[in-house]
Amino acid sequence: MSASVSRPSPKMTPNAAIAFLQKRSQKVIRPAIAIAIFLVIWQILCSSPDANLPTPIQTVQETWDLIIDPFFDRGGTDKGMALQIFASLRRVAVGFTLSAVVGIALGILIGTNRFVYDAVDPIFQVLRTVPPLAWLPISLAAFRDSEPSAIFVIFITSIWPILINTTVGVQQIPQDYRNVARVLQLSKRDYFFNILFPATVPYIFTGLRIGIGLSWLAIIAAEMLVGGVGIGFFIWDAWNSSQISEIILALIYVGIVGLLLDRLMGFIASKVVPEEAK
Repeated sequence: MSASVSRPSPKMTPNAAIAFLQKRSQKVIRPAIAIAIFLVIWQILCSSPDANLPTPIQTVQETWDLIIDPFFDRGGTDKGMALQIFASLRRVAVGFTLSAVVGIALGILIGTNRFVYDAVDPIFQVLRTVPPLAWLPISLAAFRDSEPSAIFVIFITSIWPILINTTVGVQQIPQDYRNVARVLQLSKRDYFFNILFPATVPYIFTGLRIGIGLSWLAIIAAEMLVGGVGIGFFIWDAWNSSQISEIILALIYVGIVGLLLDRLMGFIASKVVPEEAK
């Protein structure tokens, strides 16, 4: 009867744990140092009585109520920063989802049909260079309402990178894949789900990641003009009220949310895109 030998479970040694913490701490400490230096420079430059911008300390003091209570709702457009951002994110979610569905579908159609590609590519190349806010008067004239107009601006701004990247992805499918599909006599459905779509997924997510960033940029600009609840209108209203500190705080929120949206899309792509395609 042979005695079973139990193997010790692998554990992190003290040296390895220290190295791991040091590596992680560097990613936190270095940005913290950079931010601290930036704040000090900002404080010094704006400490003069003639300065047009508030110092960091003054900004925190003047926006403290907004910082500690971002969820207040006093009716109308008088809402906390979190509620303003949620309103903007809701519009972004609707507009970006529509652009993703339409952009991917059109990209696949255009990429697989050379005649359609030659016909519409010049039109799309012209339209994609139009600035987002240039579409706002057209959308207001078409929809006669600020809400669908803002969503349309998001849609028309974010659809181009999704559509173009999807089209390129379809066109870049290796010829060997197509030859294998012919040899195996795959149906159009099998070809789509087993070859075309998997090979195009990395390009699609590249377009989606660019599109989500453009969506967030577009809604901020659109809300400044269409009004209503939203972080863009909040910034414009703060400017009209000469509340520069509120504008600075809003810009910080906008930057953080934009970063989180980009990281979220990157995380989803890391789980969906095949490892060999990265």
